[in-house]
Amino acid sequence: MQRPRIGLALGSGGARGFAHLGVIRILKEEGIPIDLIAGSSMGAMVGCFYGAGLNIDRLYKLSKAFKRKYYLDFTIPKMGFIAGKRVKELIRVFTHGKTLEQLELPVSVVATDLMTGEKVVFTKGSIADAVRASISIPGIFVPEKLNGRLLVDGGVVDRVPVSVVKEMGADIIIAVDVSHVKINTDITTIYDVIMQSLDIMQMELVSHREIESDIMVRPRVEMYSSRAFTNIEDIIRIGEEETRKHIDKIKELMNEWKEFPN
Repeated sequence: MQRPRIGLALGSGGARGFAHLGVIRILKEEGIPIDLIAGSSMGAMVGCFYGAGLNIDRLYKLSKAFKRKYYLDFTIPKMGFIAGKRVKELIRVFTHGKTLEQLELPVSVVATDLMTGEKVVFTKGSIADAVRASISIPGIFVPEKLNGRLLVDGGVVDRVPVSVVKEMGADIIIAVDVSHVKINTDITTIYDVIMQSLDIMQMELVSHREIESDIMVRPRVEMYSSRAFTNIEDIIRIGEEETRKHIDKIKELMNEWKEFPN
């Protein structure tokens, strides 16, 4: 390959993760190839939808139709409020029942083993199973049982999986972080408590991801709810606008790589 392999590390962040679509659209418009994707939680879902061949216009339409009533199946809370069967079926439908190996480009899905604390990276097998595990916000979704493991949200252990996309062979890594701690926010529900706690715990770790990535895109979407799935168009637009700010730098890095390949 006479050009660098471009890898995206798409972070967790609930509904704010739709900003990833804006990032992908601008990269494509600017002719910047996407060769590899690693995603945690919502980043995993967007990465797999894109990798399954859904074009960006269709993904935009899908995002506008994404309403909580379509994917939430509440259950008696034992290990979580949401059973997750409905969202898993939604993922299966939109990825045409494919496995990770059948995607048009390599996508790694990050989850967390609740029993051992280990990071679990899926590179093969059912997309629906892997993404369902990766989006299992602790205390909200019932953990996904898979291969003898009890799996929860990838964002618990690796909110922006830069190291994963590096291990996949990316020469230039574009990381996208959509989960910022909203200062003095209203905390009114158990979901707010859990999401704000996760964001706070991850703050220091993500600062290191910025050093490890070549480009860190941070769409400022913290004013929007991570759970409401409203304002989706605004969230996507902010993803687009923030990505435009980095295009010149990305192209500069690509040209430098061509001159001095590793």
